Amino acid sequence: MIENAIVFALSSSVELAQEIVEYLGLPMGKISVKHFADGEIMVEPEETVRGRSVYIVQSTCSPVSDRLMEVLIAIDACKRASSGEITVIMPYYGYARQDRKARARQPITAKLVADLLQTAGANRVVTIDLHATQIQGFFNIPIDDLSAVSMIGQYFRSKNLENVVVVSPDHGGTTRARRLADCLNAPMAIIDKRRPKPNVAEAMNVIGEVEGKTAIIVDDMADTCGTLIAGVNILKEKGAKEIYFACTHGLLSGPAIERIQNSYIKEMVITNTIPLSEEKKNGTDKITLLSVGYMLAKTIEAIQLKNPVSAVYDLFND
Repeated sequence: MIENAIVFALSSSVELAQEIVEYLGLPMGKISVKHFADGEIMVEPEETVRGRSVYIVQSTCSPVSDRLMEVLIAIDACKRASSGEITVIMPYYGYARQDRKARARQPITAKLVADLLQTAGANRVVTIDLHATQIQGFFNIPIDDLSAVSMIGQYFRSKNLENVVVVSPDHGGTTRARRLADCLNAPMAIIDKRRPKPNVAEAMNVIGEVEGKTAIIVDDMADTCGTLIAGVNILKEKGAKEIYFACTHGLLSGPAIERIQNSYIKEMVITNTIPLSEEKKNGTDKITLLSVGYMLAKTIEAIQLKNPVSAVYDLFND
């Protein structure tokens, strides 16, 4: 049982935070989040935080900038109320795709977000499957980037699929795919593609053997799913028997749900780092939702009790 700690849920992560506090045996912290007519945001804790360890749970998903401002204002409010250490639990780290200058005059917004969190007063940040692990280097405070890959691996092991091949959707995702392949004791393949512009990709070739196999594509996120469907189609052309897709962050923007429902994907496995609306749930019967609540609860417990967070990485390896 952890003591002298309080968990606050902001707008995007209320259900997830409720799972976390139930695992921890804590009541949900009371906090008010108001959006005014002119777009301003007010966040105000409704119980004392003086001297207490504060855990603020919020994924910065759509609307990304509003969700980020909620976090920053919540940190500031707690700091000004004399809280103890402030840990931001940000399962999905928005702006992570802007992690480098790909062209002249582009910003590195992932670094700006890290600076904002630190300037506001965060003492620690917890994320899950950052789009680019190098983002950890943007922080001068402790950051724990957890991974849902082992949890996803445990789920697929329970299905007892045969003749599996794990597929990376691009060269950049090979480390993630290798981890899942190791979990499943399966070989790996890579989709070789080029991307003409954001959210548009043309799949070109498959490196590795997929004919007659059950393919599991694994990625960190799924946005509009145009890139994904292009990869699915080429796997089918190359003779894959069944195709599954798994990712940590289901953004599922725009036409994503329709594309998934009309695709060769047999099942899409995502986690609840980003809330899935009823409209999206009703739009397809192919989505399976896994919860990261227990993993985050154990992380908070480890931080609060000053135990190694590394133990959390082994939770789903059995």
